[in-house]
Amino acid sequence: MSAMTIGLLSFPALLTLIFLRVPIGLAMFLTGLVGLVMVTGSTNMPFSRLQTETFTTFASYSLSIIPMFLLMGHFATLGGMSQALFKAAEGWLGHRKGGVAMAAIGSSAGFGAICGSSLATAATMSRVALPELKRYGYAGGFSTATLAAGGTLGILIPPSVVLVIYAILTEQNIAKLFLAAFIPGIMAALGYLVVISIYVRVYPDSAGTRPRVAYGERFRALLKVWPVMVVFGLVVGGIYAGWFTPTEGAAVGAFGTGLIAWANGGLTRKTLAESFYVTARSSAMIFFIIFGAAFYNGFLALTQVPQSIAAWVGGSGFSPLMVLILILCFYLVLGCVMDSLSMILLTIPIFWPIMMELDFNFVTMADLHAARAREAIRAGVEVAPEMLRSVEAALAAGAELTREQIQALGLRRVNALALERANIEMTAIWFGILVLIVVEVGLITPPVGMNLFVINAMDPKTKITDTYRAVMPFVASDLIRVVVLVAFPAITLFLVAL
Repeated sequence: MSAMTIGLLSFPALLTLIFLRVPIGLAMFLTGLVGLVMVTGSTNMPFSRLQTETFTTFASYSLSIIPMFLLMGHFATLGGMSQALFKAAEGWLGHRKGGVAMAAIGSSAGFGAICGSSLATAATMSRVALPELKRYGYAGGFSTATLAAGGTLGILIPPSVVLVIYAILTEQNIAKLFLAAFIPGIMAALGYLVVISIYVRVYPDSAGTRPRVAYGERFRALLKVWPVMVVFGLVVGGIYAGWFTPTEGAAVGAFGTGLIAWANGGLTRKTLAESFYVTARSSAMIFFIIFGAAFYNGFLALTQVPQSIAAWVGGSGFSPLMVLILILCFYLVLGCVMDSLSMILLTIPIFWPIMMELDFNFVTMADLHAARAREAIRAGVEVAPEMLRSVEAALAAGAELTREQIQALGLRRVNALALERANIEMTAIWFGILVLIVVEVGLITPPVGMNLFVINAMDPKTKITDTYRAVMPFVASDLIRVVVLVAFPAITLFLVAL
């Protein structure tokens, strides 16, 4: 049996183990181990690889960002930030029809900005918002569906644990990926608000109303949200400004939220120990999945399956857009039966080589010259005033710089390799955000959406079928957003290109 055949047969073998309820990390590790033994015909190489893979996986400095973000989320909960966010949003929106549900979405978006985990956001905000939704007469299915959808904002709005892992797998800039996720994240929250507004008009009995809050109380509630804004601005702003690396930013965020939790009386010796324990347990689970995926993907690389698929797609004549749509459809189906982290770790090493073969032509040589010219001007390059004015006029008009202008700024002409690298980076950022959104859709897609079960476990009186029905408008909103971002990549890449 050829190595290629063994590699292809490993996919159904892996899925069989997953459906048999074998933990995903263990399933990938066992499939990779058996596959390596079959390909090499010996146990020496697989077990030697086991020793080296264990060290190289867990010694990665970049992975330390994951427990830091998880710890930051726990400290934020202890510091009462989730309650403060919900009370502020409820004060401004609660009096509207469907307003308490809108407040749940708004506060979930805010908490996602300091948490980075979808399941943690869903679980935390449901504890805060679900009693209020019940209190004001919101239907059970509508309440749980709203909170499940709001929880998905935890992995889309930066910082995001899944986005960090994607950046590590594709060797991309984490700060740029965080920046690219802003606009799609805002679009997600606004889309959910529109869904709620329409839903309560079509089904008026699904939502009650609450009394209007005085403006003085609204502003007092808003002032209590300042710790969230400070932490978010310090972490994401500091990373993008270059004050510290993403890992250092995560550590600063965890330390800052810990101080706030201590100042608010939520951080005691007992709760600190519990936070460390829960973070360690969650990190161990994530790291084992990463290890299993690394071992399995190493086996796939040896069989040349990803490279062969990429070469076949590149020579098949399919348009880049068609290939992208097929990949996203695959993610939609897979998202119904698998969690987001496992999907990313299992599929990106296969799909990323395919995406690198596709040319979406996001960046031209003129674009690169313009970007470098702006950097030179900001750096205070010495150039004749007349030439500087002509360059600024060309940049303002979007015109291509002449050879004389490029030379006057002391720039080199862009070569084909630099252009290819720039296009690969933009493709990686765009594809990463699209994958993140589609993975997010899987979290709330029946019948196995993880967020749906997390929320329903906290409201056992609500039938899961009621949640399934009520969540479908939110799924439709997500799918519309995917179509818009595929059709208009500039929306995703706008902030990155500034």
